[in-house]
Amino acid sequence: MNFKLSILTFCLFLSGFSFAQKGGKNKLWYDKPAKQWVEALPIGNGRLASMVFGDPSREKLQLNEATFWSGGPSRNDNPDGPKVLDSIRYYLFNGNYKRAQILADKDLTAKTLHGSAFQNIGDLILDFKNNNDVKNYYRELDLEKAITTTTFSSNGINFKREVFASIPDNVIVIKLSSDKKNALSFTANFNSELKKNSKALDSNTLKMDGLSSTLDGVQGQVRFNAIAKILNKGGETELSENGISVNNANEVTILISIATNFTDYKTLDTDEVSKSKKYIVASEQKTFNTLLKNHLVSYQKYFKRVDLDLGTSEASKNPTDVRIKNFATSYDPELVALYYQFGRYLLISSSQPGGQPANLQGIWNNSNKPAWDSKYTININTEMNYWPAEKTNLSEMHEPLIQMVKDLSESGKETAKVMYNSRGWVAHHNTDIWRITGVVDFANAGMWPMGGAWLSQHLWEKYLYTGDKNYLKSIYPILKSATQFYEDFLIEEPTHQWLVVSPSMSPENIPNGHQGSALVSGTTMDNQLMFDLFTKTKKVAEILSIDSDKIQIWDKIISKLSPMKIGKYGQLQEWAEDLDNPKDNHRHVSHLYGLFPSNQINPFTTPELLDASKTVLLHRGDVSTGWSMGWKVNLWAKLLDGNHANKLIKDQLTLVEKDGWGNKGGTYPNLFDAHPPFQIDGNFGCTSGITEMLLQTQNGFIDILPALPDSWKNGKISGLKTYGDFEISIVWENNKVKEITIKSNLGGNCRLRIPNEMELTGKSKLKKAEGKNPNPFFEIPEIKKPMISSEAKLNPVEIKESVMYDFPTEAGKTYILKMK
Repeated sequence: MNFKLSILTFCLFLSGFSFAQKGGKNKLWYDKPAKQWVEALPIGNGRLASMVFGDPSREKLQLNEATFWSGGPSRNDNPDGPKVLDSIRYYLFNGNYKRAQILADKDLTAKTLHGSAFQNIGDLILDFKNNNDVKNYYRELDLEKAITTTTFSSNGINFKREVFASIPDNVIVIKLSSDKKNALSFTANFNSELKKNSKALDSNTLKMDGLSSTLDGVQGQVRFNAIAKILNKGGETELSENGISVNNANEVTILISIATNFTDYKTLDTDEVSKSKKYIVASEQKTFNTLLKNHLVSYQKYFKRVDLDLGTSEASKNPTDVRIKNFATSYDPELVALYYQFGRYLLISSSQPGGQPANLQGIWNNSNKPAWDSKYTININTEMNYWPAEKTNLSEMHEPLIQMVKDLSESGKETAKVMYNSRGWVAHHNTDIWRITGVVDFANAGMWPMGGAWLSQHLWEKYLYTGDKNYLKSIYPILKSATQFYEDFLIEEPTHQWLVVSPSMSPENIPNGHQGSALVSGTTMDNQLMFDLFTKTKKVAEILSIDSDKIQIWDKIISKLSPMKIGKYGQLQEWAEDLDNPKDNHRHVSHLYGLFPSNQINPFTTPELLDASKTVLLHRGDVSTGWSMGWKVNLWAKLLDGNHANKLIKDQLTLVEKDGWGNKGGTYPNLFDAHPPFQIDGNFGCTSGITEMLLQTQNGFIDILPALPDSWKNGKISGLKTYGDFEISIVWENNKVKEITIKSNLGGNCRLRIPNEMELTGKSKLKKAEGKNPNPFFEIPEIKKPMISSEAKLNPVEIKESVMYDFPTEAGKTYILKMK
């Protein structure tokens, strides 16, 4: 079968690739080479990455390695913190916000080091001879295979280039071929802006060594070694002034290996030369077809778990950049499905078990001074990267983030002790590969001691999807240590004696009348995070039957947290006081954390807070940075408004043709999210949001098609995951659910909310759901009633009629429901 397919593919190749111009499902494709970085196509294996440009005359592969960062192991704690903490709180409680900010800038913010930068290794350049008069040009990224392919004809010869990053073999593989013998001639060389040593070791091997940059006074200490092995069939290779020349070859395979001396966030003692060479030696013993087979088996076991079909249209016959440009005015549901799967592709390619988590740009970066250092911004962006992980059946991709939280729980203990004289661990709004946990940048951005509290939610969330008690035991010490910090750090505010986080802020936003200072006490988001951290840590202790004495302490703290507040405009207040500006269109909607990703605000149990959340979104507006729009897709889905969520998708899929800076985001020609500049979190956020439109799991049951837009009349999705480890597939027609397939991996009660009546096939019967869901994975939080301003006017959010069913399941069994 495979042999026949290979023959067919080869014959089509000889015919001029006319078949490829139509693209196909799960393919990004273009009819011209990339001229700028945001047009190039990304590949990655979680450690190595490349952006492939596809120029017939001068192919460029821009290269990254996940552990290549500026500086070296370092800390950024400000030891002056204990001297000023009480004074800062005094000024905040007495309205002198500017004075509090000045003190925080001086004595809490890091004195020098504000985080290291993820850096660019450099490029592999292939200069081709006589590739002129190009015709039939085509390039694509096949998401189902994780391969970029470029085809074109020149001087009557058909050429093909294939590139992929292999997870199992740990190399980037390039195959160059043509339909005429002796037609491949080019020069290969490495290039980098860093201090480097690049040369040919022999007529088939290029190597480049280099050192990372110095930043904020921390000397660059990360060394890298890159090797390109050129394996030619036919023709000759020779040393040239600029590298290696390949002359008159029939076919060429190039293997790229890169390694650094990084061992862990505290240690740089790996032999990068030996490591890089090891991968080359192992891979060059294998044929291209073997390397390709290994790659496909490893990658597709992840990617093929989920499939989404929203229908097709004539628009799908256009190149991807044209489809993005026309999306607002055309019907192109397949582009939404492509964008959805592109998010999953990026997560598989940038976050693999045993490696680093995806940073602000995932694993792709062409600068040594990237925007925001391309590090980990943990006041929304890093968390957003992992929103799709569990629900889109990519649980393994979550592991690098879980490991980073474990690292931060170690490094953050020193910060808690040095800066606040507290137990436990803390992290602020940024970290990097060295796991810094102090305050970076300046107080109005960095004085947010809640990064660890938010990241800790991912530890619990993973358990809800997997039910793994051994895993739960491993994360409990991290959660418990996080609560220890806040046990010491929380302080009673003078008006209501609620326990509040102080100093803090609502991330990156400044309230009216606060003298230009963002510093406050007791923001809504902080209160929500404290509620989640203490209630979920308490729940883990109860499940594991340990620390009953701590449970009593946590219950007391929870009882003294502030309730949420609805202000005079009917909005969920962002701050303790009613300071919201209805014309504020700030990119962060931090106080809606309680709606998503948390589930404290629930359409069915907290209707007033749901309405107040909707008011916030209407005030903020839709168009914003790319990642902000990605978050809002999720939020409107949680409001059960699929049409508005779909409108946000259209806003996000607005073509941004050139990279730059601004607060009006969209999507670049290669489907990268535009802040602008490029930030990958918007991609992941939108993939999560599309999932939430089709399936939700946080409100005490499995919600089928809770926010389906009118325009998505027919479709199907398979392989999604829910709490309690149910795997769900859905088919719908004319906006009604036709069939649901449910695989129960853990057993237990399955409660479903469905727009129309269904029946269970086989002997089992559905029954109408009543009372609390007995499945423990679907518990919903019990929060305090909100405080509501007497001036507030509330308008209940409409909830469409639906049917709620219960039925028991057994572990390992599959159940099918069909429309009545």
